[in-house]
Amino acid sequence: MGAGETTTARGVLEALLQRQPGHAAAHMTLNHIAWADGRVRDAARHALDAARDPPAEPMSIIAVAMALLRVGETLAARTCLEHPALVQADTGPVMMYHAGVRRELGEDVESLKLLNRAHELRVDGAEFRFARGLEFLICGHPQEAEADFEASLRMDPAACAATLELARLRKQTPDHNHLDDFSRRRSLVAQGSPDHAALEFARYKELEDVGRYDEAWEALAKANAVMRALHPWAPEQTRHQVDRLIEACTPAFFESGPEVHEESQPIFLFGLPRSGTTLLDRLLGGHSQVVSAGELEDFARQLCWAADQRALLDARMLDRLPELDYREIGRRYLARTQWRARGTRFFIDKQPWHYMVTGLIHRAFPQARLLHLVRDPMDVCFSNYRALLGARYAYSFDLQTLAGHFRQYKRLLAHWHEVMPGRILDVSYRDLVGDTETTMRRVVEFCGLEWESACLDPSRNTTPIGTLSAVQARGAIHGGFGAWRRYERHLVALRTALDAGFP
Repeated sequence: MGAGETTTARGVLEALLQRQPGHAAAHMTLNHIAWADGRVRDAARHALDAARDPPAEPMSIIAVAMALLRVGETLAARTCLEHPALVQADTGPVMMYHAGVRRELGEDVESLKLLNRAHELRVDGAEFRFARGLEFLICGHPQEAEADFEASLRMDPAACAATLELARLRKQTPDHNHLDDFSRRRSLVAQGSPDHAALEFARYKELEDVGRYDEAWEALAKANAVMRALHPWAPEQTRHQVDRLIEACTPAFFESGPEVHEESQPIFLFGLPRSGTTLLDRLLGGHSQVVSAGELEDFARQLCWAADQRALLDARMLDRLPELDYREIGRRYLARTQWRARGTRFFIDKQPWHYMVTGLIHRAFPQARLLHLVRDPMDVCFSNYRALLGARYAYSFDLQTLAGHFRQYKRLLAHWHEVMPGRILDVSYRDLVGDTETTMRRVVEFCGLEWESACLDPSRNTTPIGTLSAVQARGAIHGGFGAWRRYERHLVALRTALDAGFP
C-alpha cells in the first residue's frame, strides 16, 4: 500500500482472508481500497465483515462505524457503536469521535451528551466549542450555543464560522449587535476562505437586521462571490440530469407491480431549500403516529449501492436507471431506517434534494407519501441566495445560475406530476402559514392519518432540528414573505430570468 501497489496489496489481503476470514484489519483495508475504486458493494461487504468481530479498541470500533456509515449501512453502524469496549471508554478523544459518528447518524441528543463528557475530560478549543455549539443549537439550547460560539471566537479570532451562527440566533438591533466585532475580524480572516464567506454572510444578516440595506447587499454579494470561487457550479450538468431523468422515467417506468411493505413507512418531504420543509416537518411530526427523522441520506446511499458506484446521478448511473432493482433498493432502505420510526406508523425523511429523484423513490416505494413544498419563486430563490447552503447547493451562489436551476427544478416537478398523477401533494408555503389548519388537515388526510390538533403547534415536536431553521422553527409560525423587495433593484435580472419560464 505504501508503495502505491494497491492491486498487489489487495491480492495479499484477500489471500490472508482465506486463512483468517475474520481478520478485521484486512477487511478494513480492503474496504478503503474498494471505496477508493468506487466499488460500493465490496466496500460495504468488507465493512460489515469487519464489524462482526472488530478489535476491542475504541478508536478501531469508531473507524469501523464510520466505514459502515459511508456505504449506507446505518443500522450496522449504530449497532457497532454499542460495543462494550466503546461504551465503557472514558477518554476525551474517544468521546469526541464517538460524538461525531452519532451526529452523522442524526442522534444529536446522544452526540451532545458525549461532547459534554469530553469537555469534562478537559477537551476544549475553538473547533470543539463550535461543534458543541451547533449541537446545543440543534437540540434546542440557544443560550448554551451562544456561549460556545462566543468562546470559539475568543479562542481563535480568525476562525469565523461561529459569527454566522451568532448572527442567526436572533434579530439584532442598533443597540445590540456584533457589527463592530465582525468588522475587526475582517482583517484577521483568510481572504477567500470559507471563514471569510461566513463572516460576510454574518455581516449581511446583521446589517439587514438594523436596516442598513445598501451595506447589507454589498456584504451579501461579497459572501456569495467567495463561495462561488470556492465551489464552481456547472449548470449544464443539472440540465443533463433533468433531461435524462425525464427520458428514463416515463409512465412505462412505473408499470412494475407494487410491493407492499408492512414496516413503518417513510413520508418523503422535499422541495427547494428554504421552501418551508422544516415548518411542515415540525407540524406533521407533532402527530402521535409520525416521527421526524431528519434529512436522511439513506435513499441516495442505497441508489449508489444498487448501481455499485460512489457518484450519484452521474452519466453512468443515469444510463443504468431502467435496470436498477428498485424493489431491492426499497427493502434495503427500510431495513436500515426502521429504528428511526420508534414504533410509530410513519417517519419523515425530510431531504430537500429528493425532488431530483422523486420518481425513483416512487418506483421503490409505490405506497410512500410524497409531500412537496412550494414557495413563491422570488422568495425561495432569494432565501437560497442569502442562506449559505453549502457545496451541494452551490447553484445558489450566483443569481443567474440560481434562476436557471429553479427553472430546471420546475421542469422536473412538472414531469413528476405528469407521469405520477395524484402521487405528490403540493403544499403551498403561503397556505401553510396563512391557513395552517386547513392545509395541515389536507396533509394529514393525504398521509392516511386521523386528525390531531398537535399538528398545529410546532413546539409539540421536540426532536432535534439540524437545519438553518433551528431557532425559528421552535417558535410561533411566521411568514417571511417578500424579504427580497428590500433589494429589488439588485434583483431585476433574477426576476426577469424567473419570469422567462422553462428553457
